[in-house]
Amino acid sequence: MMSIDDKTILITGGTGSFGKKFVEVALRKYHPKRIIIFSRDELKQHDMRVYFDDPRLSFFIGDVRDRDRLYRAFQANVDIVVHAAALKQVPSCEYNPFEAIKTNILGAQNVIDAAIDCGVPKVMALSSDKAVNPINLYGATKLCAEKLFVQGNSYAGGKVTRFSCVRYGNVVGSRGSVIPIFLEQRQNGKVTVTDRRMTRFWITLEQGVDFVIRCIGLMRGGEVFVPRIPSMGIMDLVEAIAPGCEIEFTGIRPGEKIHETLISCDEARHTATLEDMFIIFPEHHPWGQVNWTDREPLPDGFAFTSDTNDRWLTVEELRSMVEAL
Repeated sequence: MMSIDDKTILITGGTGSFGKKFVEVALRKYHPKRIIIFSRDELKQHDMRVYFDDPRLSFFIGDVRDRDRLYRAFQANVDIVVHAAALKQVPSCEYNPFEAIKTNILGAQNVIDAAIDCGVPKVMALSSDKAVNPINLYGATKLCAEKLFVQGNSYAGGKVTRFSCVRYGNVVGSRGSVIPIFLEQRQNGKVTVTDRRMTRFWITLEQGVDFVIRCIGLMRGGEVFVPRIPSMGIMDLVEAIAPGCEIEFTGIRPGEKIHETLISCDEARHTATLEDMFIIFPEHHPWGQVNWTDREPLPDGFAFTSDTNDRWLTVEELRSMVEAL
C-alpha cells in the first residue's frame, strides 16, 4: 500500500478547513517530501505559512478554474493530488449557479487534464453525501465531479495517472457547519432548527483526513471510498451544544433533505465492504478491471442512509467531539 512518506503532495483548496487539517496531520504523522498548498487566498496562505513554519510547505496562488496555473503547479514533480477545492455553501451555489459549475465541474475537468498531461500518479477527489440523489445544485455539481474523476481513468489510458474519490458526510466544526451557528446562537438563549426529524452523517476533520490518506494508499483507480461513519439527530446535537436553550423551528430550507444518503440502493449493487469502509466500484471501466479480490458484496436492497444507520452518536459523544474542536 502506497504511503505519503517521501512524496510530493499538492492539495487544491489547501487553505480551507480540510486543507489545513490535512497539512497538520501529514506533518505530524508522516514524512512527506513536500506539500504544495494551491488556493486563491493569499492572506490564508500567509497565515498558514506563519503557523506551520515548515520548509516542506510551498504555496501556489491559483484557482482550479485557471487551467494554465494548474499545469504550472502540477509540473513540480507531484506524486499525489488531493482535490479539495470547491464552492460548497448550498444557498450560495443556488444563487450563483454558473460560478458553482465553473469551480466544481469545470475546475474538476482542469484538474483531470493537468494531472494526466503532467504525469501525476494519483489523484484523490473529495466528494459529499449530497452527491447521492442530489436535490440542490451543489450536490449535482459534486455528482458530476465524481463521474468526471471516475471516468478520468479512461482518458488517462495507458498513462500512469489514476483517479478515485472519497465521499463522506458532515464534518464537525468545518466552515458552514451547524455547530458554529449553534455555538453563537446559544449566547442569546435561542437556537434555530429547520426540522426536528433531521439526521446527518458525522465525521471529524482528523477522521476525514486519516481516511483520505488511507484511501490514497488503497486506490487502484475508479473507486469511490465511503467510510462507515455514525449518524446524529439534530435534536441530540442541540442538547449537546445548547441544553436548556429555546428552540425555534424555521422549516426546511430550499435544497435541504431531512436525511442524507452515502450509498444509494442502485449503487449498492456494485459496492463492497472492506473493514470499516464501503467501496463503490465503477460500472464502466474501459481502462481495465478494478481488481479487488478481498471484497464482500452488499446484500440486495442495501442503502447507507443517515436515518437507518446502525451506529448513532449519543449526546455525550457529540459533546466530546464539540469540546475537542
